[in-house]
Amino acid sequence: MKTSLLLSALLAFCLAPTAQASEALASKSGCMACHTKDKKLVGPAFRDVSAKYKDQKDAEAKLIDKVRKGGSGNWGPIPMSPNGPEKISDGDLKTVVEWILKGAA
Repeated sequence: MKTSLLLSALLAFCLAPTAQASEALASKSGCMACHTKDKKLVGPAFRDVSAKYKDQKDAEAKLIDKVRKGGSGNWGPIPMSPNGPEKISDGDLKTVVEWILKGAA
């Protein structure tokens, strides 16, 4: 019992900085200018994106491609501009997309 409580606390402690770091990367890269975690701003809320792609096996690749190329029509008439590697590196983009797909929590 004590071991499982300790393991749960340790896991929560270890995951919290990852979520904070992912949100910081999203903010640093300009994502938060149009998106929030839980409500529509200019673009959809990250939690809505997570829900839409929930059971899609290729969700990560689709979202990475969408961020890189931009586009419109999936979430309304306002287009998302392309975001190249000069704005967000491949590694940081993967981290942010993984965070979004986990519900941006």
